[in-house]
Amino acid sequence: MKLYIALLAISLTTIVSCRKENETPKVIYETEKKTTEVNYQKIDSTEIKIADLPIKFSGTNYLLHPIGNVRVYNTGSSRSGSSKTNTQVSYKISNYSTPEITGFINNVMFQHKDSLELKPLTANRMEILSINYLDELALKTNKQFLVYTLVDVDTNKDGRYDDNDIKTLYISKINGTKFTKLTPDLHELIDWQVIDDKLYFRSVEDINKNGEFDSNDAIHYSFINLLSEDWKPEQYNPLK
Repeated sequence: MKLYIALLAISLTTIVSCRKENETPKVIYETEKKTTEVNYQKIDSTEIKIADLPIKFSGTNYLLHPIGNVRVYNTGSSRSGSSKTNTQVSYKISNYSTPEITGFINNVMFQHKDSLELKPLTANRMEILSINYLDELALKTNKQFLVYTLVDVDTNKDGRYDDNDIKTLYISKINGTKFTKLTPDLHELIDWQVIDDKLYFRSVEDINKNGEFDSNDAIHYSFINLLSEDWKPEQYNPLK
């Protein structure tokens, strides 16, 4: 019995150790200097992409065509004792519930409703997680903007752009122009909200450069004036 307990303890220790070794930091820095510079990758033009049907926010003149990849899922058989896998293919890239689009979006093509011309949002590789139309601001000011939550760099260097990488905040006009990053490089977006004509957001900085975001890191509080021409973020401190 004692031998069994000892072997069990060794096994559990090995499992825990393996799990720790397999955990991937949110950020893997380029060099020992742990620079905060990032390199944005261009879109691979050889990849096969598909588009969802266009989406048009109420009161606007532009169609948004979400672009992404065909998603293939392998699911195990429900039959007992069978190792057979079933392959499921999804052609769905996005979900729309006004005023938000969510999904696994690599890019967006913008098209005026009275034109055949389409223009891409970006030339850089990205994974867009959400697109929000600021409809209340549009009603009050007639200014039409889109706010994006996305991944723009493979920060953990696993070859994928997904939720395991740093999420950032961007904004653009309703036609996709003036696409602007608001969060600093390598800052993880926490949340954001619009009050009147200002957009407030919080981000966390990995100040000890350990690759993880934890209680030892710094929270930054910022806002932009949405009616300003430059959308320059300004920091504020609500804890003073």
